[in-house]
Amino acid sequence: MIQSMTGYGKATAELPDKKINVEIKSLNSKAMDISTRIAPTYREKEIEIRNEVSKALERGKVDFSLWIEKKECAESATPINLALVQGYYDQILTISENLNIPVPHDWFQTLLRLPDVMSKPEIQELSDEEWQVVLKTILETLEHLTEFRKQEGAALEQKFREKISNITNLLKLITPFEKERIEKVKERITDALEKTLSIDYDKNRLEQELIFYIEKLDINEEKQRLTNHLKYFITTLENGHGKVRS
Repeated sequence: MIQSMTGYGKATAELPDKKINVEIKSLNSKAMDISTRIAPTYREKEIEIRNEVSKALERGKVDFSLWIEKKECAESATPINLALVQGYYDQILTISENLNIPVPHDWFQTLLRLPDVMSKPEIQELSDEEWQVVLKTILETLEHLTEFRKQEGAALEQKFREKISNITNLLKLITPFEKERIEKVKERITDALEKTLSIDYDKNRLEQELIFYIEKLDINEEKQRLTNHLKYFITTLENGHGKVRS
C-alpha cells in the first residue's frame, strides 16, 4: 500500500504530576528533514527520538513536538524559603532603626521580591521509568501518523487506478480512428493533386511517398510506450513501494 507524504499524529500520556503530549506532522520532501521542539527534561533523548522518527518515516519534512502540561496541585507550588524571609525581615528592621529609614508599607511585596526567597525547585533527572512512558507515547504517535498516511494513500491509490483505467480504455478506442486518419490523409493528398492542382502525377511514386509519410504518422510506438508506463504504474502501486504527494 502506498502512503501519502502528508500525515498527522498525536498521543498523550498521564503521569501523576503532569501530562505528556507528543505531536508529529509530515509533509513531502525527498530527504528526511526533522524539526524538533522538545521539553527541557527530555532533550537529552533527542538523538534517540530522531532515530525513531527516521526509522518509521524514512523521508519527509517532519515537525516533532514534545511538551508537558503540569497538573495544578498544592504540592507543585513554588516553596517560600521561610528562614530567608525571616533573615531579610530582621535585617530590614535593623537598617531602618540604624539609618532612620521608614520600614516598607507592604512587607510581603518587598520580601517576596528579594533574591532566592522563592526557592527554585531542583531540576529532576529523567528516570528510566518515565522515559519508557514517553518513548511509548512517541511510538504511538508515529503509529497514528502512519495510519493517517496509509488512509490518504489508499484514497489516492483508488484515484490513480481510476485514471489509469480511463487512459487504458481510451487507448483502445484510438485504433479505428488511427486507420481512418491515415485514409483521410491519403485522400486529401490525392484530391489536392487531382482537383486543386490539376496536375498529372506518377501514382507509383506517390504510393512510395505516401508509405514514407504514413510511417511518420504511425503512433504504435507511442501507444506501446504509454501501455508500458501504465503497467509499471500499477506494478509500483501493488508492490507498495510508492510514496505520493498530497
